[in-house]
Amino acid sequence: MPADSVIIPHYNDARRLRRCLAALMAGDTAGAEILVVDNGSTEPLDALKAEFAAVRFIDEPAPGAAAARNRGVRESRGGRLCFLDADCVPAPGWLAAARHAGETSDIAGGAIEVFDETPGPRSGAEAFETVFAFNYRDYIERKGFSVTANLVTSRAVMEAVGPFTPGVSEDAEWCLRARDMGYRLVLAENLRVAHPTRADWPALERKWRRIAREMFALHVAARPGAAGRLIWFLRALSMAASIAVHLPKLLFSPKLNGAGERLRGAGTLVRLRLLRSWWMLRQALGAVI
Repeated sequence: MPADSVIIPHYNDARRLRRCLAALMAGDTAGAEILVVDNGSTEPLDALKAEFAAVRFIDEPAPGAAAARNRGVRESRGGRLCFLDADCVPAPGWLAAARHAGETSDIAGGAIEVFDETPGPRSGAEAFETVFAFNYRDYIERKGFSVTANLVTSRAVMEAVGPFTPGVSEDAEWCLRARDMGYRLVLAENLRVAHPTRADWPALERKWRRIAREMFALHVAARPGAAGRLIWFLRALSMAASIAVHLPKLLFSPKLNGAGERLRGAGTLVRLRLLRSWWMLRQALGAVI
């Protein structure tokens, strides 16, 4: 019986999945089972299955990462559940860090760094994500959740809290549900993965449109009715106003190189915040984005 189960949802991203598995399997995986739960990819995975014969590949027809993770939990046997995303690159010693985090906490969220997959200079999307993507300390220490791209818990906690909820921001919803039941989430800095920045505007827009849908679903579930929609409407206005707060963070960030990256990133920030504000206004008025 394995002590640890590593669960990786996947959909049509075989190149990054191979990179993820290669980094993971380069470490000590003794006593662990690795499960890739595929959400009906059209890309063939035969070559990966042959290359990583020790990995279990499972098909989950229901779409969405929440369904894939839930299927992975049901199929797994380990007492400790380690969640990782297919497009992430676990750092050396990731599984050892996951084991330590799981032994010392109810739920542990790790660090997420970003990197560019294309040579510089950065596009506007890459510059924006370099500065703002995955503020994991704020997520964990202030907002009370960790993204499931780098999360560890026990099977006992998972069974007590219940499965991930599809259709909402499942990582936030699950962590907050666990917190309300008395379980404690901690930051595990040694539990580190790297995630690629979105390379262009279409990829960044797809990401934030999905997040906007999921966050709105989570909001109206907690605050149904006209009052909840009014709050969302006001948040939409504050989203546009937040440009003034976040623009200096980007323009003066030491993570960016040169005026070109800063200006492209600033343009992306303004465009995205205004678009998110527009989406939210429409949602508050009953539209589906």
